[in-house]
Amino acid sequence: MKQIKPTESELEILSILWEKGPCTVREVHDILSATKDAGYTTTLKLMQIMHDKELLERDTSSKTHVYKAAVSQEKTRQQLLNKMIDTVFGGSASSLVMQALGQHRSSDAELEKIREYLAEIEKQQKR
Repeated sequence: MKQIKPTESELEILSILWEKGPCTVREVHDILSATKDAGYTTTLKLMQIMHDKELLERDTSSKTHVYKAAVSQEKTRQQLLNKMIDTVFGGSASSLVMQALGQHRSSDAELEKIREYLAEIEKQQKR
């Protein structure tokens, strides 16, 4: 399995494409520029690099090129999370969960979802 290693800026672009679907560079740039100071040519160059890295697919059938994510959000999240667990939490998923829960105020609905998930994991491990 190919490792997905997007930079922080590349993740921002991927997030836009995961949410919006296929977009032109202009559409991506307009969304990015609402929250950060980035030039159009910088966005264009970054998306070209991402295409070269096989993070994006490019449709060149029309005058304006349209880009879409070539990697799935789920697979990217899983690989980044696994890397963080290994490097930041010494391989301990429970340390990650405890840190996240200790630093974040969860709603009753979120806590119930977590309880259900834990119960399901326990049930699977007893099989």
